[in-house]
Amino acid sequence: MTLTRRKLTAALAAGIASTWGAGVAWAQSYPQKAVKLVVGSPPGGPSDFLARVLADSIGPGMGQNFIVENKPGASGMPAADQVVKGVADGHQLLISGPASIVVMPHMFSKITYDPMRDLVPVTMLGAGAFVLVVHPSVKANNVKELIALAKANPNQLTYGSGGNGSSGHLCTEYFNGLAGIKMTHIPYKGDGQAVVDLLAGQIQVMFTAPNVAMAHVKSGKLRLLAVTTKERVSSMPDTATVHEMGVKDFEYLGWIIVFAPAATPPAVVDQLSSAWLKVKNTPAIAQKLNELAMAAPERYSARPALQDFVKSEYARLGKLIKDNNIKSEV
Repeated sequence: MTLTRRKLTAALAAGIASTWGAGVAWAQSYPQKAVKLVVGSPPGGPSDFLARVLADSIGPGMGQNFIVENKPGASGMPAADQVVKGVADGHQLLISGPASIVVMPHMFSKITYDPMRDLVPVTMLGAGAFVLVVHPSVKANNVKELIALAKANPNQLTYGSGGNGSSGHLCTEYFNGLAGIKMTHIPYKGDGQAVVDLLAGQIQVMFTAPNVAMAHVKSGKLRLLAVTTKERVSSMPDTATVHEMGVKDFEYLGWIIVFAPAATPPAVVDQLSSAWLKVKNTPAIAQKLNELAMAAPERYSARPALQDFVKSEYARLGKLIKDNNIKSEV
Protein backbone atom coordinates (compact mmCIF):
# COMPACT_ATOMS: atom_id res chain seq x y z
CA MET A 1 0.00 0.00 0.00
CA THR A 2 1.42 3.42 -0.92
CA LEU A 3 1.89 6.15 1.65
CA THR A 4 -0.95 8.15 0.08
CA ARG A 5 -3.32 5.19 0.32
CA ARG A 6 -2.25 4.56 3.92
CA LYS A 7 -3.01 8.17 4.79
CA LEU A 8 -6.38 7.99 3.05
CA THR A 9 -7.31 4.74 4.83
CA ALA A 10 -6.25 6.16 8.18
CA ALA A 11 -8.25 9.34 7.55
CA LEU A 12 -11.38 7.37 6.65
CA ALA A 13 -11.01 5.18 9.74
CA ALA A 14 -10.57 8.24 11.92
CA GLY A 15 -13.61 9.86 10.35
CA ILE A 16 -15.78 6.81 10.97
CA ALA A 17 -14.56 6.55 14.56
CA SER A 18 -15.19 10.26 15.07
CA THR A 19 -18.72 10.03 13.66
CA TRP A 20 -19.51 6.97 15.79
CA GLY A 21 -18.13 8.65 18.87
CA ALA A 22 -20.14 11.78 18.19
CA GLY A 23 -23.27 9.67 17.80
CA VAL A 24 -22.70 7.99 21.15
CA ALA A 25 -22.01 11.33 22.83
CA TRP A 26 -25.14 12.80 21.25
CA ALA A 27 -27.28 9.90 22.47
CA GLN A 28 -25.90 10.28 25.98
CA SER A 29 -26.97 13.93 26.04
CA TYR A 30 -30.32 13.37 24.30
CA PRO A 31 -32.82 14.93 24.64
CA GLN A 32 -31.34 18.39 24.93
CA LYS A 33 -34.69 20.18 24.80
CA ALA A 34 -38.41 19.47 24.61
CA VAL A 35 -39.39 16.78 22.10
CA LYS A 36 -42.28 17.52 19.74
CA LEU A 37 -44.63 14.65 18.84
CA VAL A 38 -46.42 15.62 15.62
CA VAL A 39 -49.81 13.95 15.13
CA GLY A 40 -51.62 14.17 11.78
CA SER A 41 -55.10 14.06 13.31
CA PRO A 42 -57.21 16.18 15.69
CA PRO A 43 -57.09 15.76 19.48
CA GLY A 44 -59.03 12.79 20.81
CA GLY A 45 -58.25 10.18 18.17
CA PRO A 46 -56.17 7.03 18.71
CA SER A 47 -52.91 8.55 17.44
CA ASP A 48 -53.34 11.61 19.65
CA PHE A 49 -54.29 9.44 22.63
CA LEU A 50 -51.22 7.22 22.32
CA ALA A 51 -48.94 10.20 21.64
CA ARG A 52 -50.00 11.58 25.03
CA VAL A 53 -49.49 8.18 26.65
CA LEU A 54 -45.97 8.12 25.18
CA ALA A 55 -45.26 11.66 26.37
CA ASP A 56 -46.45 10.99 29.91
CA SER A 57 -44.67 7.64 30.21
CA ILE A 58 -41.17 8.38 28.89
CA GLY A 59 -40.83 12.14 29.26
CA PRO A 60 -40.08 12.21 33.01
CA GLY A 61 -37.47 9.48 32.74
CA MET A 62 -35.70 11.22 29.86
CA GLY A 63 -35.60 14.57 31.67
CA GLN A 64 -37.47 16.64 29.09
CA ASN A 65 -41.04 17.45 28.19
CA PHE A 66 -42.61 15.60 25.28
CA ILE A 67 -45.16 17.91 23.69
CA VAL A 68 -47.97 16.80 21.37
CA GLU A 69 -48.63 18.98 18.33
CA ASN A 70 -51.75 18.20 16.32
CA LYS A 71 -51.50 18.96 12.60
CA PRO A 72 -54.66 17.44 11.12
CA GLY A 73 -55.70 17.27 7.50
CA ALA A 74 -54.98 15.54 4.18
CA SER A 75 -54.70 12.06 5.73
CA GLY A 76 -51.74 13.09 7.87
CA MET A 77 -49.49 14.05 4.96
CA PRO A 78 -48.74 17.63 6.15
CA ALA A 79 -47.67 16.24 9.52
CA ALA A 80 -45.34 13.73 7.88
CA ASP A 81 -43.95 16.42 5.58
CA GLN A 82 -43.20 18.67 8.56
CA VAL A 83 -41.22 15.94 10.33
CA VAL A 84 -39.35 14.90 7.17
CA LYS A 85 -38.27 18.50 6.54
CA GLY A 86 -37.32 19.15 10.16
CA VAL A 87 -33.94 18.73 11.84
CA ALA A 88 -33.06 15.04 12.15
CA ASP A 89 -31.97 15.14 15.78
CA GLY A 90 -34.77 13.27 17.54
CA HIS A 91 -36.48 16.41 18.84
CA GLN A 92 -39.36 16.19 16.36
CA LEU A 93 -41.10 12.85 15.77
CA LEU A 94 -44.15 11.69 13.83
CA ILE A 95 -46.92 9.64 15.44
CA SER A 96 -48.81 8.00 12.58
CA GLY A 97 -51.19 5.30 11.52
CA PRO A 98 -51.03 3.70 8.07
CA ALA A 99 -52.57 6.52 6.00
CA SER A 100 -49.61 8.88 5.55
CA ILE A 101 -47.02 6.09 5.49
CA VAL A 102 -48.28 3.11 3.47
CA VAL A 103 -51.53 4.28 1.83
CA MET A 104 -51.51 7.85 0.51
CA PRO A 105 -48.06 7.58 -1.11
CA HIS A 106 -49.67 5.11 -3.53
CA MET A 107 -52.75 7.26 -4.14
CA PHE A 108 -51.59 10.87 -4.17
CA SER A 109 -49.35 11.95 -7.04
CA LYS A 110 -48.21 15.23 -5.45
CA ILE A 111 -46.87 13.78 -2.22
CA THR A 112 -43.79 15.68 -1.03
CA TYR A 113 -41.90 12.89 0.72
CA ASP A 114 -40.98 9.22 0.32
CA PRO A 115 -41.83 7.43 3.56
CA MET A 116 -39.55 4.48 2.80
CA ARG A 117 -36.59 6.80 2.16
CA ASP A 118 -37.26 9.79 4.41
CA LEU A 119 -38.57 8.19 7.61
CA VAL A 120 -37.45 5.41 9.92
CA PRO A 121 -39.80 3.57 12.33
CA VAL A 122 -38.77 4.00 15.96
CA THR A 123 -41.28 1.87 17.84
CA MET A 124 -44.84 0.59 17.58
CA LEU A 125 -47.11 2.13 20.19
CA GLY A 126 -50.02 -0.19 19.50
CA ALA A 127 -51.79 -2.41 17.02
CA GLY A 128 -55.32 -3.70 17.08
CA ALA A 129 -57.99 -5.63 15.27
CA PHE A 130 -60.83 -4.37 13.17
CA VAL A 131 -64.16 -6.18 13.46
CA LEU A 132 -66.32 -7.59 10.68
CA VAL A 133 -69.99 -6.79 11.34
CA VAL A 134 -73.17 -7.25 9.32
CA HIS A 135 -76.74 -6.06 9.52
CA PRO A 136 -78.97 -8.71 11.17
CA SER A 137 -80.88 -9.14 7.90
CA VAL A 138 -77.78 -10.69 6.30
CA LYS A 139 -78.21 -14.46 6.25
CA ALA A 140 -74.74 -15.25 7.54
CA ASN A 141 -73.75 -16.16 11.07
CA ASN A 142 -70.05 -16.55 10.38
CA VAL A 143 -67.37 -15.72 7.81
CA LYS A 144 -67.81 -18.94 5.83
CA GLU A 145 -71.53 -18.29 5.41
CA LEU A 146 -70.86 -14.68 4.38
CA ILE A 147 -68.39 -15.83 1.72
CA ALA A 148 -70.86 -18.42 0.41
CA LEU A 149 -73.59 -15.76 0.27
CA ALA A 150 -71.34 -13.33 -1.59
CA LYS A 151 -70.24 -15.99 -4.08
CA ALA A 152 -73.85 -16.85 -4.81
CA ASN A 153 -74.72 -13.17 -5.29
CA PRO A 154 -71.74 -11.33 -6.84
CA ASN A 155 -71.75 -7.56 -6.17
CA GLN A 156 -75.17 -7.78 -4.49
CA LEU A 157 -73.86 -7.29 -0.96
CA THR A 158 -72.84 -3.70 -0.22
CA TYR A 159 -70.19 -2.67 2.26
CA GLY A 160 -69.51 0.73 3.74
CA SER A 161 -66.28 2.49 4.67
CA GLY A 162 -65.03 5.86 5.81
CA GLY A 163 -63.99 6.74 2.26
CA ASN A 164 -61.71 5.69 -0.58
CA GLY A 165 -58.43 4.42 0.80
CA SER A 166 -59.70 4.25 4.37
CA SER A 167 -58.79 1.28 6.53
CA GLY A 168 -62.29 -0.14 6.15
CA HIS A 169 -62.12 0.13 2.37
CA LEU A 170 -58.69 -1.48 2.04
CA CYS A 171 -59.41 -4.16 4.62
CA THR A 172 -62.59 -5.20 2.80
CA GLU A 173 -60.91 -5.30 -0.60
CA TYR A 174 -58.10 -7.37 0.89
CA PHE A 175 -60.74 -9.73 2.30
CA ASN A 176 -62.58 -9.84 -1.04
CA GLY A 177 -59.40 -10.76 -2.88
CA LEU A 178 -58.33 -13.55 -0.54
CA ALA A 179 -61.87 -14.92 -0.25
CA GLY A 180 -62.52 -14.75 -3.99
CA ILE A 181 -65.69 -12.67 -3.70
CA LYS A 182 -67.02 -9.33 -4.92
CA MET A 183 -69.00 -6.85 -2.83
CA THR A 184 -69.98 -3.33 -3.83
CA HIS A 185 -68.23 -0.45 -2.05
CA ILE A 186 -70.26 2.50 -0.72
CA PRO A 187 -67.87 5.22 0.54
CA TYR A 188 -68.88 7.68 3.26
CA LYS A 189 -67.25 10.66 4.93
CA GLY A 190 -66.13 8.75 7.98
CA ASP A 191 -67.06 5.46 9.64
CA GLY A 192 -69.73 7.16 11.76
CA GLN A 193 -71.87 7.97 8.72
CA ALA A 194 -71.39 4.46 7.34
CA VAL A 195 -72.52 2.86 10.59
CA VAL A 196 -75.74 4.91 10.54
CA ASP A 197 -76.64 3.36 7.17
CA LEU A 198 -75.47 -0.09 8.31
CA LEU A 199 -77.83 0.11 11.29
CA ALA A 200 -80.64 1.13 8.94
CA GLY A 201 -79.93 -1.77 6.58
CA GLN A 202 -78.97 0.53 3.70
CA ILE A 203 -75.65 -1.34 3.50
CA GLN A 204 -75.02 -4.86 4.73
CA VAL A 205 -71.36 -5.33 5.66
CA MET A 206 -68.57 -3.35 7.29
CA PHE A 207 -65.05 -3.73 8.66
CA THR A 208 -64.55 -1.06 11.31
CA ALA A 209 -62.88 -0.31 14.62
CA PRO A 210 -64.28 -2.09 17.70
CA ASN A 211 -65.15 1.17 19.47
CA VAL A 212 -67.35 2.12 16.49
CA ALA A 213 -69.35 -1.13 16.37
CA MET A 214 -69.31 -3.03 19.65
CA ALA A 215 -72.04 -1.07 21.44
CA HIS A 216 -74.37 -1.90 18.54
CA VAL A 217 -73.28 -5.54 18.63
CA LYS A 218 -74.12 -5.74 22.34
CA SER A 219 -77.55 -4.20 21.72
CA GLY A 220 -78.28 -6.73 18.94
CA LYS A 221 -78.45 -4.12 16.21
CA LEU A 222 -75.39 -5.56 14.45
CA ARG A 223 -73.99 -9.09 14.20
CA LEU A 224 -70.29 -9.64 14.90
CA LEU A 225 -68.67 -12.24 12.64
CA ALA A 226 -64.91 -11.97 13.15
CA VAL A 227 -61.82 -10.00 14.07
CA THR A 228 -58.98 -9.22 11.66
CA THR A 229 -55.95 -10.26 13.73
CA LYS A 230 -54.44 -13.72 13.23
CA GLU A 231 -54.85 -14.53 16.92
CA ARG A 232 -58.06 -14.04 18.85
CA VAL A 233 -58.41 -10.78 20.76
CA SER A 234 -58.26 -11.12 24.54
CA SER A 235 -61.23 -8.80 25.07
CA MET A 236 -63.33 -10.86 22.59
CA PRO A 237 -62.11 -14.44 23.17
CA ASP A 238 -65.23 -16.04 21.72
CA THR A 239 -64.96 -14.19 18.41
CA ALA A 240 -63.23 -16.10 15.61
CA THR A 241 -60.56 -14.58 13.38
CA VAL A 242 -61.04 -14.29 9.63
CA HIS A 243 -57.91 -16.43 9.26
CA GLU A 244 -59.23 -19.34 11.32
CA MET A 245 -62.54 -19.20 9.45
CA GLY A 246 -60.81 -20.30 6.27
CA VAL A 247 -59.37 -17.13 4.70
CA LYS A 248 -55.79 -18.30 5.08
CA ASP A 249 -53.17 -15.80 6.26
CA PHE A 250 -55.68 -12.95 6.42
CA GLU A 251 -54.58 -10.24 8.83
CA TYR A 252 -55.30 -6.54 8.82
CA LEU A 253 -54.11 -4.36 11.69
CA GLY A 254 -54.82 -0.85 12.77
CA TRP A 255 -51.43 0.39 14.02
CA ILE A 256 -49.78 3.49 15.41
CA ILE A 257 -46.02 3.86 15.05
CA VAL A 258 -43.46 6.50 16.01
CA PHE A 259 -41.32 7.66 13.08
CA ALA A 260 -38.20 9.82 12.96
CA PRO A 261 -36.44 11.47 10.01
CA ALA A 262 -34.22 8.90 8.34
CA ALA A 263 -31.02 10.83 9.12
CA THR A 264 -31.65 10.77 12.87
CA PRO A 265 -28.60 9.28 14.68
CA PRO A 266 -29.25 5.54 15.19
CA ALA A 267 -28.22 5.79 18.84
CA VAL A 268 -30.96 8.37 19.43
CA VAL A 269 -33.55 6.19 17.68
CA ASP A 270 -32.46 3.22 19.80
CA GLN A 271 -32.71 5.31 22.97
CA LEU A 272 -36.28 6.34 22.12
CA SER A 273 -37.25 2.78 21.28
CA SER A 274 -35.72 1.44 24.50
CA ALA A 275 -37.53 4.05 26.60
CA TRP A 276 -40.91 2.85 25.27
CA LEU A 277 -40.04 -0.84 25.55
CA LYS A 278 -39.27 -0.35 29.24
CA VAL A 279 -42.77 0.90 30.02
CA LYS A 280 -45.08 -0.62 27.38
CA ASN A 281 -45.87 -3.79 29.35
CA THR A 282 -46.68 -2.06 32.62
CA PRO A 283 -50.30 -2.40 33.88
CA ALA A 284 -50.92 1.32 33.41
CA ILE A 285 -49.93 1.26 29.73
CA ALA A 286 -51.76 -2.02 29.12
CA GLN A 287 -54.93 -0.41 30.49
CA LYS A 288 -54.50 2.58 28.18
CA LEU A 289 -54.03 0.30 25.17
CA ASN A 290 -57.05 -1.76 26.20
CA GLU A 291 -59.18 1.37 26.04
CA LEU A 292 -58.45 1.38 22.29
CA ALA A 293 -58.75 -2.41 21.95
CA MET A 294 -55.05 -2.39 21.13
CA ALA A 295 -51.93 -4.18 22.32
CA ALA A 296 -48.19 -3.70 21.89
CA PRO A 297 -47.20 -6.86 19.95
CA GLU A 298 -43.90 -8.36 21.05
CA ARG A 299 -43.10 -9.52 17.51
CA TYR A 300 -42.62 -5.90 16.45
CA SER A 301 -40.57 -4.82 19.48
CA ALA A 302 -37.19 -5.30 17.79
CA ARG A 303 -36.55 -2.49 15.31
CA PRO A 304 -35.43 -4.73 12.40
CA ALA A 305 -38.75 -6.62 12.66
CA LEU A 306 -40.65 -3.32 12.79
CA GLN A 307 -38.84 -2.00 9.74
CA ASP A 308 -39.63 -5.20 7.85
CA PHE A 309 -43.29 -4.90 8.87
CA VAL A 310 -43.60 -1.32 7.58
CA LYS A 311 -41.91 -2.25 4.30
CA SER A 312 -44.22 -5.25 3.86
CA GLU A 313 -47.31 -3.11 4.61
CA TYR A 314 -46.13 -0.55 2.05
CA ALA A 315 -45.73 -3.24 -0.62
CA ARG A 316 -48.93 -5.12 0.24
CA LEU A 317 -51.20 -2.08 0.31
CA GLY A 318 -49.53 -0.58 -2.73
CA LYS A 319 -50.38 -3.69 -4.72
CA LEU A 320 -53.93 -3.72 -3.31
CA ILE A 321 -54.49 -0.10 -4.29
CA LYS A 322 -53.10 -0.63 -7.80
CA ASP A 323 -54.96 -3.87 -8.42
CA ASN A 324 -58.30 -2.32 -7.37
CA ASN A 325 -57.66 1.04 -9.05
CA ILE A 326 -58.37 2.91 -5.80
CA LYS A 327 -58.24 6.68 -6.28
CA SER A 328 -57.63 9.41 -3.71
CA GLU A 329 -60.36 11.77 -2.57
CA VAL A 330 -57.81 14.23 -1.13
